[in-house]
Amino acid sequence: MDSDSLLSHFQQNIERLKQQEGYTAADVIRITPDHPDKQALREKFLQEHTHSEDEVRFFVTGSGTFFVPLGDKVFRLTCEAGDLLRVPANTRHWFDCGAQPDFTAIRIFTNPTGWVGHFTGQKTFY
Repeated sequence: MDSDSLLSHFQQNIERLKQQEGYTAADVIRITPDHPDKQALREKFLQEHTHSEDEVRFFVTGSGTFFVPLGDKVFRLTCEAGDLLRVPANTRHWFDCGAQPDFTAIRIFTNPTGWVGHFTGQKTFY
């Protein structure tokens, strides 16, 4: 299913989140084992970072793992198809999609033009 069809299929759910949480936009990210930039994307995602707004992901297919350090612990949150995750704004985290990534997720934003990662420079453990 292409991106527009996915957004249309999940439109009611996306609109409900927008109304409840104040989000304004949604898009689709899809990374497959044959993606030409899969290694560079994985390396970027593996760097600890924050965002100035919530990071909201709904996994449509495949899986990926978010890591969230808190104190002296690191919480590992593996998301699979059907899972919705919200990493609150300014929360340190990183993401591993694996050496052979294969996932599709809907990303939901407050301000997509301002949604960028702020890298902390901290070493991650995965």
